[in-house]
Amino acid sequence: MTSRRLTLPWFALVILAAGALATLDRHSATSAPAAETTAAETPAAETPAASPRLSVLFLGDQGPHRPAERARQLIPILADRGIDVAYTERRTDLNAATLARYDAVIIYANIDRIEPAQETALLQYVEQGGGFVPLHCASFCFHNSPRYIDLVGAQFQTHGTGEFNTETVAPDHPLMRGFAPFRTWDETYVHHRHNDKDRTILQVRREADRAEPWTWVRSQGKGRVFYTAYGHDARTWGEPGFHALVERGIRWAANKGQVVDGSPRRPTAAQPFQYAKAILPNYVPSNRWGTQGEPLSQMQLPLSPAESIKHMVLPAGFEPQLFAAEPQIGKPLCLAWDHRGRLWIAETVDYPNELQTPGQGRDQIKICEDTDGDGLADKFTVFADKLSIPTSIAHVRGGLIVHQAPDTLFLKDTDGDDQADVRTVLFSGWNTNDTHAGPSNVRYGFDNWLYGMVGYAGFQGTVGGETHNFRTGFFRLRPDGSKIEFLRNTNNNSWGVGFSEDGFLFGSTANGCPSVYLPIPNRYYEAVRGWSPTVLANIAPWNRYYPITDKVRQVDWHGGFTAAAGHALYTARAYPRHYWNRAAFVAEPTGHLAATFLLEPRGSDFVSHNSWNLLASFDEWTAPIAAEVGPDGHVWMIDWYNYIVQHNPTPQGFKTGKGAAYETDLRDKTHGRVYRLVYKSAPPSKIQSLDPADPRQLLRALASDNLFWRLTAQRLLVERGDRDIVPDLVRLVREAPADDLNLRPAAIHALWTLHGLGAFDGQPSPAAEAQRLALKDPSSAVRRAALLTLPRDPASLESLLSAASLRDADAQVRLAALLTLAEMPTTDQAGAALADLVGDPALWQDRWLPDALTAAAARHDLPFLAAIASRPAIPLPPPQSKLLSRVAEHFSRAAPVDRVASLLISLEQAPTPVAD
Repeated sequence: MTSRRLTLPWFALVILAAGALATLDRHSATSAPAAETTAAETPAAETPAASPRLSVLFLGDQGPHRPAERARQLIPILADRGIDVAYTERRTDLNAATLARYDAVIIYANIDRIEPAQETALLQYVEQGGGFVPLHCASFCFHNSPRYIDLVGAQFQTHGTGEFNTETVAPDHPLMRGFAPFRTWDETYVHHRHNDKDRTILQVRREADRAEPWTWVRSQGKGRVFYTAYGHDARTWGEPGFHALVERGIRWAANKGQVVDGSPRRPTAAQPFQYAKAILPNYVPSNRWGTQGEPLSQMQLPLSPAESIKHMVLPAGFEPQLFAAEPQIGKPLCLAWDHRGRLWIAETVDYPNELQTPGQGRDQIKICEDTDGDGLADKFTVFADKLSIPTSIAHVRGGLIVHQAPDTLFLKDTDGDDQADVRTVLFSGWNTNDTHAGPSNVRYGFDNWLYGMVGYAGFQGTVGGETHNFRTGFFRLRPDGSKIEFLRNTNNNSWGVGFSEDGFLFGSTANGCPSVYLPIPNRYYEAVRGWSPTVLANIAPWNRYYPITDKVRQVDWHGGFTAAAGHALYTARAYPRHYWNRAAFVAEPTGHLAATFLLEPRGSDFVSHNSWNLLASFDEWTAPIAAEVGPDGHVWMIDWYNYIVQHNPTPQGFKTGKGAAYETDLRDKTHGRVYRLVYKSAPPSKIQSLDPADPRQLLRALASDNLFWRLTAQRLLVERGDRDIVPDLVRLVREAPADDLNLRPAAIHALWTLHGLGAFDGQPSPAAEAQRLALKDPSSAVRRAALLTLPRDPASLESLLSAASLRDADAQVRLAALLTLAEMPTTDQAGAALADLVGDPALWQDRWLPDALTAAAARHDLPFLAAIASRPAIPLPPPQSKLLSRVAEHFSRAAPVDRVASLLISLEQAPTPVAD
């Protein structure tokens, strides 16, 4: 392929594919209630005109379709569209008094029987005017009730699976007018026992020469029924088209107001796009829908920030507000805020291919301030210059940690003029062979280390006398640069890090893996001889993303996340409740969007669902690369503002540059914006600034409703280093109130502050006693923090065992207990307690607890194996047998000639499977 080059210096990173991707935007939402609840907490939201707010009951079960998880996906989306949904698994809620409170009833379950009274209540509810919305497997519920099957309109008979479209056969029906079809993977339902009375088929699924009825409506008495066979798993429940279809079905069945869905509509641009004529380098493979991109003959010109904002779509109640833009700022690579709430950005000209020698760079770090309170930055101070591709910054020790491959720097202003006069290389070793695969997203962690992510460029060097060689995954380092630890591998180039309010660590990567979770660091696996960790997998069940324009340019992973950047959780309280400590923001510049992933715990693991776009734009230059929660509780977004953003590969006819991005004149060096994505109904932030010299203020800030201020206060108290505040911290551990999520955040951060000050070292002490009591705290997050902050000594081991933490009802607390025990001194008591867990079926049903048990058992190897050998015969299915073999191998690899005799003797009486 040959291409001509066009010298337009404002064009951007890489000219790649021009595939069409027609999609709908996502919408904002609230979280689902837990199972067995009947009232949803849903804040008031804007609803479509002539569409009153509706109340819906959702009946699920504990069956294979995981209705509670599906409800948690759907409830937030519907809440902001004017439909409040209450989830229940109580079949007894099918009674006249309960049903009368709702405009419609959803059933999504596999329940075999319905009792006569429940059948009568449901039928009478519909016949008297109630709406009924059976979804997917609801057509195979209540086998004992022919009247229910008739009510639904048919019964499921059989299915295959596949990815398919359906065909709308009643486009003029009020429910289907303007509905855009969608493609998804689902079960290919075939039905029988059809009831054609008062039934209108809306959609069919074509299979060979048969048109299988797929979506229909019917009337019964004064009521209405909507059914669709869509909905087997998270893939369909995450589709915007499915959201719109179900919303329309609910509104039609409820029969109140117009049948319109609340999907956000893209605004009409105030001015038409202007284009530059060009023949551009072209790399256009077919995407998975089979759409073939056409060679580009023109490119949209860049828009001003004021005009670009008009092309952005956000959930109801939100608006984008510009904070800073060119020419006052350059191209921001990353951002951070200081203890005064001021925004700091690292700007680059050298990225991607012009990495300079030390001290010769053209990049800088700039402080951006809003001094008059109008929401727009008006003061700009260059803190440090002559840098080259600084990819990550974080505030520590009165200065700034800066990752600038190959170095990690410490910069500090010592005379108060906001300009760095100290520049120290803490260590070196970050590889520079690919400038978009180095360290990024550094931030302060709960344990007073700095956490970050590195791509495949990796690190090879010496830190604190230890040699390291790692790439592609999470790492942490001491704020003084004295130690670094590689935590766990991700599966490819990685650019996202985020903490939840209870201290869980998440991230994102490029190439089809937008959401990962780190449960157990490498060190626990590496401490077991002969064992090694696995690569962290994607916790999102699908990789699809949802732009609002078909002007999407990608080179790979078409139609999904290929450049997922950032994974900041919403850890403040300015946004509606359904965001709190649950929503994570993953930027995807190729799709011109920042997506909202909802995180759902699954024992000691998590699953992550791409649920709606916090922001999407049809300005072809808008390219979000970071979306972080700021000091004001709103999300701040970096718009890289480039026509095309992917870094590589190199098209034919072009050369690869020093930074592994191909050489072209079409790389923008001048445009860059920072926006605040503001929830208009939010109250102002209670904290505007913190004073490092005021410990009383810092202690109060540990109870802030914004994790940014809590972690900042914790850091400043630890850096202050004075233990005069220990009694106050102990008081917070004991007395801090629970918040709306029952986290007791001030107690969590008080524990970690005490840990950072070394207040738990040396027992007994008031701090140690408070920590011991916290092991039984009502808040699972506090119990977990108490475990993780325990000194690794015999007294703490005794406290852990006495608190029954190994049997905690919360899987994350059990995980923390096992990992803490894996670093404790070896004792007979611990070995016996761990042996007791081998027969616990709940532990073996969990994703990560068996690994943690293996690590803990290996630490206490001889007493654990001896305890197992002394027990009566216990079932040893493969997972348990594998654990015993792993621990026995670990023990034997140490060549324990002085300890093995007692174990061998005990095996004489052990059950044969155990001895083997």
